[in-house]
Amino acid sequence: MIVEKLAIVGAGLIGGSFALALKRAGAVREVLGLGRSPASLDAALERGLIDRAVGWPEAGQADCILLALPVGDTAAVLKKLAPHLKAGAIVTDAGSTKANVVATARAALGDRFADFVPGHPIAGSEQSGPGAARADLYQGKKVVLTPQADTHAGAIATVKALWEAAGAQVEMLEAELHDRVFAAVSHLPHLAAFALVDELAQRADGDTFFRYAASGFRDFTRIAGSSPEMWRDIALANREALLTELDAYVAALQVLRSVVAAEDADALLAIFSRAREARNDWVHKKP
Repeated sequence: MIVEKLAIVGAGLIGGSFALALKRAGAVREVLGLGRSPASLDAALERGLIDRAVGWPEAGQADCILLALPVGDTAAVLKKLAPHLKAGAIVTDAGSTKANVVATARAALGDRFADFVPGHPIAGSEQSGPGAARADLYQGKKVVLTPQADTHAGAIATVKALWEAAGAQVEMLEAELHDRVFAAVSHLPHLAAFALVDELAQRADGDTFFRYAASGFRDFTRIAGSSPEMWRDIALANREALLTELDAYVAALQVLRSVVAAEDADALLAIFSRAREARNDWVHKKP
């Protein structure tokens, strides 16, 4: 057993799957749950994701507290939690952006910031809520931790051990590098999917396009089914890095537009071939 008592703030897909995996592994004795919706907490209880629903005072007495919520809620939640943290309690998060979370946690936790371990599980689904949680969500997936120079080594070790018990492969990155990387490989693709679906939906004859859309459209736009609230917060939290990636992507699309307009078959073939080779290399290198 790694910790006796774990508290989950947000027992949905991410938090609920973490709890299920740790229970299955015997890594935690009791899981406490907090959330904005009593109905969601009831569902989490019914599914066995959490053992009890509690308030902030009791959550602060847990050995480790995971914040599995939209990054925009981090400041408000930490302010409620901070006064109740027992000595040695570890706080970690599962947000998709890290530099802003680090700054928020430092401001909210004060001298307890050293017990905060920023994290980001690279796993998920377009589905959300307690009903989407599953014990194998993190199996073989990466989890990135972005601890700071003053983060307690023991806190890092505990959070790392918990994620490994959930089946994940843990890696370390600097928070700023994390945000640059995920602006390109996660945040931008989500915005592209949302934009394409929204543009078609706004057309007067949009229903006709959706009627004939098939597997390619479904695969490309799957992530447009994700939580709008969560992705709103991510886009704003990682604004600078995301704007850089949006500019690069728009420039690439402009190049494609130019070669299509010029009927430049050789240029199209070169672009498509490079992209296919790069993707195949990435797929084959994945563990």
